[in-house]
Formats: sequence, C-alpha cells, structure tokens
Amino acid sequence: MDVPTPAPTTPAAPAPAAVPSVAPPPAPQLPSANLNPYGGYRHGLSLLYGWLPLTIEIVAIVLLVIALVRFRRSFWLIRVPICVALGVAAAFIARGIMNNQGLASDPAPVKLWIAVGATVSALALIFVAWPGARWWQRTAAILALPFAFASSAVILNQWVGYYPTVQSAWSAATAGPLPHQTDMDALAGMRNTKPATGAVVPIDTGDAASGFKHRTEYVYLPPAWFAGPTPPQLPVIMMIAGEFNTPADWMRSGQIMPAVDKFTAANNGVAPIMVFIDSSGSFNNDTECVNGPRGQAADHLTKDVVPYVEKTFNAASDPAKWGVVGWSMGGTCAVDLTVMHPELFGTFVDIAGDVSPTAGTKEQTVSRLYGGDNAAYDHFDPVTVMKAHGPYTGVAGLFDDLTPPKRQGKGGPGGPGGNFHMPKVDPSRSGVGGQDGEKDAGEVGAAEALCNQGKQVGIDCTIHTTEGGHTWQFAAAAFTSSLPWMTARMGLPVTTQQ
Repeated sequence: MDVPTPAPTTPAAPAPAAVPSVAPPPAPQLPSANLNPYGGYRHGLSLLYGWLPLTIEIVAIVLLVIALVRFRRSFWLIRVPICVALGVAAAFIARGIMNNQGLASDPAPVKLWIAVGATVSALALIFVAWPGARWWQRTAAILALPFAFASSAVILNQWVGYYPTVQSAWSAATAGPLPHQTDMDALAGMRNTKPATGAVVPIDTGDAASGFKHRTEYVYLPPAWFAGPTPPQLPVIMMIAGEFNTPADWMRSGQIMPAVDKFTAANNGVAPIMVFIDSSGSFNNDTECVNGPRGQAADHLTKDVVPYVEKTFNAASDPAKWGVVGWSMGGTCAVDLTVMHPELFGTFVDIAGDVSPTAGTKEQTVSRLYGGDNAAYDHFDPVTVMKAHGPYTGVAGLFDDLTPPKRQGKGGPGGPGGNFHMPKVDPSRSGVGGQDGEKDAGEVGAAEALCNQGKQVGIDCTIHTTEGGHTWQFAAAAFTSSLPWMTARMGLPVTTQQ
C-alpha cells in the first residue's frame, strides 16, 4: 500500500509544529486474504470455528448419556424431567437477566441458552443420580459437568468473538504480562536509547474530574519516544475496545502488537503513542462512552485520560494530533468523541460501530444509558451533534464496515467438507456485536448515515466495506490497515511500502 508522505521530518523530532498542508493520504484497504466466515485469521487453535468447539459439545453429550444409562424407568419418568425443568428455568432466568440489564444489544443465539440449561440439568442429575449410580456412572457425571460448562463458555465466546484462540484465552486467564510491558519507573533508564520495540506501561489516569471508577489502563510508547534527553511531543491514538472488554483487549484478544512492531520497524521507530483506555469500569458494564447511570465514562476519557497522557508523556495537545480508534461499541465511541470534542480529537476510525450509542431499542437505551433523560440521548447522538455543531475544520474519519459472509460451498470455512450457514436473526431485536451472521439493526447503514451527515458539515470521511464477521480478528486487520493512514494524517513521516 502506497501512503503519501507528509512534509519531511526526522525521527529525532517526530512531531512537526503543524499538520502538513498536503491532502490526507487515501483511505487504506483492509486485507481480505485468509479470512474465514467469522472474520478470523489463523493464529493458533481456534475457539470460534473448527473441530474444537464441536468436540467439546460432543464429549459433554456422550458423558451425560453414559452417566444416565441403566437407570430404572421410574428414574426417567420422575427425576430426569425435574432436572430438565430446572435447566429450562435456569436458561430463561439467564436470558431474562441478560435482556433486562441490557448486557448485550445483540440477541444471543438460542444455542447458548440450550447450553446453559444443559449445564444446570447436568449438575442436578449428578445429585439425584448419585445414590444409585455405579462408579463409572459417577465418574462420567463428574466429567460431564465441566464439559457442559465449557460448551456454554465456547458458545458465548463464539457469539461475542472475544477469544479467537486457545492461546489468547490462556494468556488472559493467567494474567501474564502484555507484550513489551514494563514499569513506569523503568522509562527514565531507557532515555537516549533507540529500543528495537516500544514499551507498554500500566497507568492510573485517576478519576478526579469524572469520578469514574476504572481499571488499570495502558500506554504504548514507540521507540521514537525514547530518543533524545526529553520525550518528543508525539501524537496520540486513543484505543477503545468493544462492549464486553478490558483495557488490554486490543493487545490480548486483538493481538495487534506484532503488527505495530512491524510498522515501527519499517518506519524508523516512529509511530503515535497509543493509550488503551477503560470505557466501562468492569467487564459487563456497557457505558457506550456516555455519561449516565452506568458512570461518567465520557468525562473520564476527555477530562481524566487526555490531560494525564499529555502531562505524563509530553504528548502533543493539538487536536490534529489526537485520534480515536474503536471497535464495535468502541467504534461508536470513536465517532461520538470526535464530533462532540473537535477541540480534542481530529481523526477517528470507526470499526463496525453503531449509528449512535445503543443499549437495545431507543426506549431501552434512554432508560439504561441516560436514566430516562431524552435530552441526554440527543446530547450524545452523533448525527444530532453534527447538525447542531455546524461546519468542522480539519476533522476526518474512516469507517471500516463489514458485510455478512456469503454461504460457503464445497471446501468452505475451516478446510474441506463444510457448508457454513449463518443463522437468521429477527432484525427488530438485533443490535450490535455478536456472531449472528447478520448486519445488526443499529449497524445497518450506520457508516453511510454518519459519513453522509459528516460530509455535510465538513468532515472528510471514507467508508470501506469487507466481507467478514464481527470478531477481534476483523478489528485487528482494520486497525493494522488504518495505522499508516492515521500516522501520516497526524503529521508523522510514514515510510512508503511497496
């Protein structure tokens, strides 16, 4: 991909005093090779498709069958129906909690609730069958329970696309250090050096301005940040993950650091600072980056994070040198933050986001995100904000959208022998996020609507669409392709790659 190079600078002074006067480079193209119908690239043993998820389900079923054979008729007529009823009740309760709390705006697959019910039923059967069971039945029953639970977890993961591989799930479970992670105290000793890779530092941005309780956040400092006796004023990219998230998700689930290392190595160590923020405060608290009953998330990002990064890492304060990249819910945040705060951000990349902050239907969104305040809904609605703001200057954005994969024929996904059918979903109930195979109601036409409105008020935007699925692999590919474009737009030199 050829990216026009802005006005020449040197790595010793990577942030020029002003944004180059040349036209912004063309929008990047998202690579489509090696995409499977879930939008994934193969980096390890997949948890999203292939033989492993199916094997876990089959083993759970076989173990349950073994545990239940050779029981009397009365056991099947009385105890088994009771256990099944408990499982059905548990499935409906779990579904009700999910819908009532608005934990996900996209409907979960029916298969998930079947797996939840089967897990509860298996647990109940262990207790009711234990007294009269043989030793091998008891062993099978004990083993069936973790496999049933694992089956539910795998289906849940397939829905949200959170852990693409066994390796990424293990890394998160063991809470190992992130790639290139170091302590803040070590940065001083790295000054006046040119490390081969950048450094990732855990940070505490505080909550003095917002009162938003958040988890540990992270900053990536490129090799160029360490050159010279004092840090250069590099531009910054704010990185926002999806609906269910941790601040480390771009690095763990998205696995973007190898691509970042490759870019900086080819670009003389020059790249923007990246700050991986916490927009939720907890894994299942979907704030959509707005202020409301779920927390003052918007204030945290604009009033806590931005000043902290500028002060602590001598980052540039010019809005032309700040950008936002977001995936799924984070994509919605990227647009919203930029159009609401052009005094802070000049560039955004929206990867498969919604047309506005969403937590179900509009009525549910107003209730869940804004405590019933319709004026607050309008205050954070990007289209309404753009119309009220009027002409913008120097703001640009890229929408990386996706379309559902076409039905695959012979030799389809994951190797030979498979047809892949994406399930149908009632459009009136769907939202954003999830492996349902359909463009979600909040996402359908979102890029077009936002870009069209943006162009009317002076925002330079481009839409790129790729066939794929709503997964972290798609998000990582979109980020990787947009990084040279964002870097050049924010005034840093970019080495032209052939």
